[in-house]
Amino acid sequence: MPQDMSDSASRAGRPTREQAQARQTALLDAALRHFLDKGYESATIEGIAADVNMTKRTVYAKYPDKAALLRAAVRHGTEARAVSAEVIAATRKETLEDTLVAIAMLRIGLVGEPVGAKLQRLINTESYRFPDIFQTYYDIAALPTVRFLAQILEAQTAAGRLAIGDAMLAANVFMSMVVSGPVRFILSGNVLTAHDIDRRVRFAVDLFLKGALPR
Repeated sequence: MPQDMSDSASRAGRPTREQAQARQTALLDAALRHFLDKGYESATIEGIAADVNMTKRTVYAKYPDKAALLRAAVRHGTEARAVSAEVIAATRKETLEDTLVAIAMLRIGLVGEPVGAKLQRLINTESYRFPDIFQTYYDIAALPTVRFLAQILEAQTAAGRLAIGDAMLAANVFMSMVVSGPVRFILSGNVLTAHDIDRRVRFAVDLFLKGALPR
């Protein structure tokens, strides 16, 4: 009987597809840790490769330079922390106000844990040099929630409860108005209690809704 190809490849010293994928994941995990802890300038290919027992040549075979590895690591880290459609849908509450508060809290929660905060700081720091990493983060981490919110705003407008002409624009304005303030405060190293965050979010949600009422 013919030998199993993956078993044969493994015994011959070539990694299986699963092993290769695991090595790739380990490399991106290590790269992300180095970039988050040391920053782009101080992180080195040598140090990252050493963490996963790879040679620099092996890393460069996959990524031509440190910038390419940064982009891949940011995408990897963002995908790992992106919330599912089910989690986003679960923010829908009985009232519109409570739904908007839940949506805001979901977004703020992404920077409420250490790795999420470090990732956001890295993107904020390096996006002037690599604007695409900001777009990557927005497309993966924020856009699904923005689209969900836009659908809610469209439905509320169709029902006559709100008057919003551009729901996607309004959803993005909501994120800037309601979410960005507490996020910037947290990323600056200041401490916000759960009560403080709730108070700020509800105040901003109230202003947003008053501005979107039919006239």
